[in-house]
Amino acid sequence: MKQILCILLIASQFSLTAQTTISGKVTDSNQQPIEGANVYLDGTYDGTSTNERGEFSFFTPEKGTQTIAISFISFETYLKTADVSLLKELKIKLRDDVNALDAVIINAGTFEAGEKAKVTVLKPLDIVTTAGALGDVMGALQTLPGTSTVDEDGRLFVRGGEAEETQIFIDGIRVFTPYAASARNIPTRGRFSPFLFKGISFSTGGYSAEYGQALSSILQLNTIDQPVEEKTDLSFMTVGLGLGNTQIWGNNSFSINTSYVNLEPYQEAFPDRNTWKNPVQALSGEMVYRHQFKNESLLKLYGAFSHTNFDVIQDDINYVDGFRFGLKNRNLYFNTSYKNRFGDNWKIETGFSFTNDYSNLNIIDDLVTDNENSMHFKVKLKKQFSNRFKVSFGSEYFTTYFNEDYTQNNGGKLKYSFNNNLLATFVETDIFFSKNLATKIGIRTENSELLNEFTISPRLSLAYKAGKNSQLSLAYGQFYQNPKNEYLKFNENFKAENTSHLIANYQATKRGQIFRVEAYYKDYKDLVKYNNILVNTSNFNNNGSGFAKGFDVFWRQNGKIKNTDYWLSYSYLDTKRNYKNYPTAARPNFASKHNLSLVAKHWVEEWKSQIGFSYNFASGRNYTNPNEVGFLNNQTKNYNSLSVNWAYLIDAQKILYLSVNNVLATQNVFGYNYKNTAEPNGNFDRQAIIPNADRFFFLGFFWTISDNKKTNQLDNL
Repeated sequence: MKQILCILLIASQFSLTAQTTISGKVTDSNQQPIEGANVYLDGTYDGTSTNERGEFSFFTPEKGTQTIAISFISFETYLKTADVSLLKELKIKLRDDVNALDAVIINAGTFEAGEKAKVTVLKPLDIVTTAGALGDVMGALQTLPGTSTVDEDGRLFVRGGEAEETQIFIDGIRVFTPYAASARNIPTRGRFSPFLFKGISFSTGGYSAEYGQALSSILQLNTIDQPVEEKTDLSFMTVGLGLGNTQIWGNNSFSINTSYVNLEPYQEAFPDRNTWKNPVQALSGEMVYRHQFKNESLLKLYGAFSHTNFDVIQDDINYVDGFRFGLKNRNLYFNTSYKNRFGDNWKIETGFSFTNDYSNLNIIDDLVTDNENSMHFKVKLKKQFSNRFKVSFGSEYFTTYFNEDYTQNNGGKLKYSFNNNLLATFVETDIFFSKNLATKIGIRTENSELLNEFTISPRLSLAYKAGKNSQLSLAYGQFYQNPKNEYLKFNENFKAENTSHLIANYQATKRGQIFRVEAYYKDYKDLVKYNNILVNTSNFNNNGSGFAKGFDVFWRQNGKIKNTDYWLSYSYLDTKRNYKNYPTAARPNFASKHNLSLVAKHWVEEWKSQIGFSYNFASGRNYTNPNEVGFLNNQTKNYNSLSVNWAYLIDAQKILYLSVNNVLATQNVFGYNYKNTAEPNGNFDRQAIIPNADRFFFLGFFWTISDNKKTNQLDNL
């Protein structure tokens, strides 16, 4: 027995002497020990975990060169390759994982709307259930800070910029005519249905070097990669009909959405202030085809078509018989995009878009025909060298051909046309110094053939995580944009208009709530000026300038009040411009100093209903009173509008929906139209520019047909 014990003891001692001890200590960037980190030799079963002091020690029989790995949640995995005899008393500092959920994000000037965003200010559902928006993406975004309420127009006006200063992209590819055709003082809508999009990124300034030709803002709409089920959507509305369908087979899917709008029955029931010779009729459709390749690359084809027709006579103080405006518009948009990963962490994204917009206009007794063909080609490459360093670069080409035939009532004919071609390149890096500090540095160059001009635009963003749930961000950028089509068709001797953005942002988030405040300053240069009321008879130059400064506040809370979600937005804007035919610098007539929005939604289980409201306030806007001295010398009364909606679930797949805009019929005034000639007493009579109707009523029945019997269109309302 003693001999056996002696043999075992000798064998045990021999075994221990044949193994190597691996040891060390693991800490974080603040020298604090990390308890519970996994420590092991890669490719073996040898390892252990760190104790409360961050220390570890274990034996291994392995010899020669080995790789030790140390991992812990929210930290980057540490790897060290060396001879096992050297893996002793190691001092290891783990780096923060910059991809962790609590890592800093670069967000100055940007609002995200999508389920996969780290911090989502709005969800796709919010875009279409906001009272007053009537399912229009643009209408819902006007409840966010940084936008100005220009209710008679309907487009996005951002931080003192005109609507044309905001550019819109689908899957990264430009949309050249994103708004439906309309008449003056009748708000337009976006051309695109929200149900085809999975996420939205709305940048109010300081955006990426990837995007250009936008002085104020960009809006990115990203279509759904793959639908989750086949379904059919039917819509019966007071303004028309709608039909949608999605089919899936193998790695392919196809979605289509069509609608027909005819306002004649509605206007018979609720007449407005216009005389409609031909009420609005519109036919539109969208489709998306998707193919997922075996290597996980994705091809998407998106197409949209719309046709609008109306003829209206609007009351006008300068026309005894009213101002006639007739329109026939046809718009075709095609977009294809492709993305793929290849090689060692490379990714390619490329795409192409084509737009044809054709309009026949009757303006009083004149006839105008406009035809625009535009294309956008883009290719972008991205390389991730590590979690902390990423580079993207690419090139894109824009081309627009525009021509106009103008036939005057006296028989005279005028023709205008131009080619606007532009080549751009960009490069940008994302650098994460830690999960608390990151920067994005980029530069964009553009060469305009029409203007014969080369421009360079630097961009810089910085984000710092100030606390567990808060962060600070800064952004700076230079932005260029060619003058508008309405100028280029008369003159081509321009420079690009430009502005610089400086933005400071603070954001704090907790579960179910977000608080955000952002200050900014914009400096405009080389704005277009002309010297006549009639643009076509003017002399042009680029001597215009301006500025916009202010701050925005956003607060959202979801769930603190049972079944209730609400958000509050406030914007203060101080801006002046000396451009167009302005005799002096002044606040433009589309800009309000104060804008406030309150949106709330409440689910009532007993009624199977979602009830919502939105309230919008805007301080008065400038207008020129020729009976007094000065330019833009008066101000309208404040704007107020309260809208409500109600969605009732008849059953899981049938919804009855009611919405009323400006339910209190508040008499808002957007400005004044003055008589061209003075009365004998020297005064000019005026006419208030007011909404065409005091309220707008919408009633719809929405029915979804699908296999699971639960899907409905609540997210489309």
